[in-house]
This record gives sequence, structure tokens and C-alpha cells, in this order.
Amino acid sequence: MPASKRSHWWRWLYIVHRWIGIVTCLLFAIWFVSGLVMVYVPFPGLSRAERLAGLASIDWRQIRLGPVEALRAAGITAPPRTLALEMRGDRAVWRIDPWGGEQVTVSASDGRPPAAADAREAARTAAMFAGAPVTLIAPIERDQWTVPGSFDRHRPLWKASLAGSGSRVLYVSSKTGAVVLDTNAHERFWNWLGSVPHWIYPTVLRQDNAAWRQVVMWVSGPCIVGAVTGMWIGVLRTRIGRRRFKNGRMTPYRGWMEWHHVAGLIGGTFLVAWIFSGWLSVDPFRLFASDGVSEERLEAYAGATVPTAVDMAIVAKRAQGAKRIVFEGAAGRPLVTIERGADVSSVLDTETLAPAAIARPTLVRAAAALVPDAPILAIQHLDAPDAYWYAVGERPTLPVLRIRFGDAAGTWIHVDPASGRLLGDLDRRRRTYRWLFDLLHKWDLNVLTLHRPAWDVLLWILSLLGLVTSITGIKVGWTRLRRRKPAVPA
Repeated sequence: MPASKRSHWWRWLYIVHRWIGIVTCLLFAIWFVSGLVMVYVPFPGLSRAERLAGLASIDWRQIRLGPVEALRAAGITAPPRTLALEMRGDRAVWRIDPWGGEQVTVSASDGRPPAAADAREAARTAAMFAGAPVTLIAPIERDQWTVPGSFDRHRPLWKASLAGSGSRVLYVSSKTGAVVLDTNAHERFWNWLGSVPHWIYPTVLRQDNAAWRQVVMWVSGPCIVGAVTGMWIGVLRTRIGRRRFKNGRMTPYRGWMEWHHVAGLIGGTFLVAWIFSGWLSVDPFRLFASDGVSEERLEAYAGATVPTAVDMAIVAKRAQGAKRIVFEGAAGRPLVTIERGADVSSVLDTETLAPAAIARPTLVRAAAALVPDAPILAIQHLDAPDAYWYAVGERPTLPVLRIRFGDAAGTWIHVDPASGRLLGDLDRRRRTYRWLFDLLHKWDLNVLTLHRPAWDVLLWILSLLGLVTSITGIKVGWTRLRRRKPAVPA
């Protein structure tokens, strides 16, 4: 390329980086700080462990209907996805989740559907759940912590403020009467510095999912351009070996620009990977959208959720002190899971009430029907997490059986080898997304996340490099904007 043309393109490279960088460096600084906050204080939620801890133990004296009678009372003739017995406040209920339908709740005493939760019931439920008096109960449609679409089926919600330290607040579904969210002052404060700015998550924007996705995509896009052009310029302006600048320097810059150049060179690859993966977080243009295993196949795999008759007297003896009992089907066999706590549960064969067990050939034969007309390429028994079966900061369900199929989508399924319960499925698109988003954005390799603080140290080093690059860029950009043009002589 002639020198004149090269000079022209370089000039535009500098202009694009300068003016995009002036705006995006502030966003980068916000994102790096908020990202570190999110490592330690995630967005408020209600984990399975928290929900089980708050539920009252099942009051077996109230149980007049077994699972078969509960389905009949609800008018449901087809086997549902799950059928769960638990307490709604101080009343025992059956919660039925049909395939492809809305959840149905009926009383375990008389089979009648409970009325929508009013203020009195919501306050009573929240007080029992938290073990603390409710100081204020108010209906809301949504707020900053209930803006995600997953709460839509529970709206309007009851917001219950609790007495005691921590300013704890519970949200109760008006539809199901169940507690669906738990927050406290510590979480809310740090999330204003963490998830809300990091995800561009103000309620007024996030309540419109389509608009929010567009904002994230079109804000992240220029940031990618700014990061890539910065790396390009950084490499062009670095000289090593005999080409060094005066006094043996690798950079021509001094002061703030020198810090910006050096930090950008060292952390630039991470910064580019991080903002690119952040752009992918909303799956732009649905590049990684996947249907997965169809619901019809999942329903066929589950089979009968409950047998024609269940001896609830024996179930009650086995489940004394249980918080929740779930009937479901797997590999064509009915199962019942007795949940006493997050780490204390047992899966039984519903017909024999013995610990669930299934022969591997039977399990593989049933699983093969999930991806029909595709050969099974491999079967792996995992006793330890790997790159595709993992949980950040903890161990996933183990052991697990991975069955890999030779279909066009490259489907993998994960099942519990003891009970046959389907634990998840992955196709080629989602495995690619795991590397392009999860790894590049969270650096969630097991070798790091299972050996903390190794993961924390890496994130802090990379984030601080990005923060130095961003802050120096803000300073340089601000200086540039404040620079006055020299007066033109008359």
C-alpha cells in the first residue's frame, strides 16, 4: 500500500478510536467496577435452598387427597410434568405443572383451588417464611428487583417488609401465594453498584425486553470498535528490539497516555474478549438460539408421573419432616423426590418406594428416543465436573451420564444414572456459546472456580488492567475535549 494511502487509513483509525473512546471509556470503567461487585453480590433471587428453608414442614394431618385424587380434582387427565405437595403458608396444597400449560394449585384437604392471595394471606405467608413480623404489605406490579420476565406469571406481587435488622423484603405471588423473591438492604445497595449498571438494568428500560436487548446490543457494538481500534493502535505504536524509541523506550507516550498505552497492551486482549462476550450476552440476532429437545419428546421420556395408586400413608412415614414432595416421571418410570433441605433429599421409585435405580441399558434405550433417528456416538460417566458440566463456585450434580448423539445439531443429554432424571441437554450452538460467552466473560474454568481465590485473583488482575485503561482513557479524552483551539489572527 502506498505511504499516502496508509497514512490516510491510519489517520481514520486514530480518529475513530479517539472519539468512540471518549464516550466508551466511561462505560468500560463502570462495567469493570460493577462486574467485580457482581462476583460477590449477585442479583437478588430465591435459591432452592432459601425456598426450602423458608417453607413449613408438610402438615400430614391436612392431607386428604393423594396425587391421583389431586389430578382428578384439578380436571387434569394427562400426566403432568411435575406434581408437588408443599405448604402454602399454613395450608397444604398440591401444585400441578402440566406439559405446556399454566401451573394449577388445589387444596390437599378438599381439592378446591385456593383463591388469589390477598394482603392478609401474603403477610401471614411472609411472616411464617421469614420467622419475623411483617411491618408493611403493599401490592406492586414490578420494581427494580422484580422486573425480569420470569415474574410475569406472578403479577401483581405483594411486597412484604419485615421487622428486624437487614431491612429484609419478601415478594409473594398473588397467583400462587408462594414467596418468589427474598432481598435485603445489603443486596439492594450493592446491586445499585453492580448488576443494575452492569446490565443496563433500570426498571423503565428492562420492563420492555425487546427495547432492552436493542440497547445492550447497540451500546456494546461501538465499545467493541473502540476496544479493537485501541488494540490496533497500541500495537502500531509499540517498538521493540532495534526499533525502540529514544532512551530504549517501547512507547512514544508520557504521563497518562503512557499508562493508557501500556495497560491497554497488557489487558487489551481481555478487554476485547470481555466486551465482545458481553455483546453476546443477549444473543444478538439469535445467533445461538436453539430449540433443544422438543417438549413432545420430553413428555414421552417422562411417561407416567404417578402410578394409578399411591399409598400416601407409607409416603408420609418416609417423608416425616419433609418440606416438599415432588412426583415426576423419568425414563418411563414414576419417581417421587422427598426434599427436606437443599442437601437432604432422596429419590424413590413411586411404585416400590425403594431408592430409585435403573439399569443402564434401560436408561440408554429410553434416552435414545429423545433424539430419534440419530446414532449414539458416545456414553460418558462423569464423576467430576468438566468444561460442559459445571456450576460456578460449587460442584454440580454428580455422578452424571452424558449421552452424545450424531444428529445434525450435535445433541448431548445429561441424565442421573441412578434415577434416569433428565438433568439437561446441550447442542452444538449452546456449547459454542459456552466458550464465546461464559468463558470469555466469566473465566469460569473449573480449575479456577473450584480453587478460589485463584478465580478471584485472575478477575481482579484483569479487571484492574481494564480499569486503568479506562480511567486513563477518560483523563486523556477529557483533556482533549477541554483543549481550546488557538485564536485565528485577524
